[in-house]
Amino acid sequence: MKKVLILAIAALSFTACRNANNSTTAVAGGDSSANTIASPDAAVIVFESDIFDFKKINQGEKVQHDFKFKNTGKSPLIISNATATCGCTVPEVPKEPILPGKEGVIKVIFNSEGKEGMQDKVVTVTSNANPTIATVHLVGEVLTKK
Repeated sequence: MKKVLILAIAALSFTACRNANNSTTAVAGGDSSANTIASPDAAVIVFESDIFDFKKINQGEKVQHDFKFKNTGKSPLIISNATATCGCTVPEVPKEPILPGKEGVIKVIFNSEGKEGMQDKVVTVTSNANPTIATVHLVGEVLTKK
């Protein structure tokens, strides 16, 4: 909502300047997908697969998966943060920038201790890429101890 408001204010400011030059400018509507305009030179993060199905595991087991990705953009990719939906899932991101055309890995470990049933652990990745937020999922079933 904030972005829409800022976009509207910016559009009105540009419209006011344009009207002083006797020009007309179209103002963007309420389409939230138009909130950010990506630079053509922005980094782009493309995951090999954004879902990893660990199938069935026993309660207490740990699952580790490396989410491989590539920077298909024209600028270095800088991952600033990765957070999981709960403390049972820990992501580890590369510290150094990923150059255009190069690959990287986000290592995720899920600890199933105290969990049971179907699981979908979401890791939210924040970066300078377009779009700035990407998500990957660890899914599967945790079987209870007998």
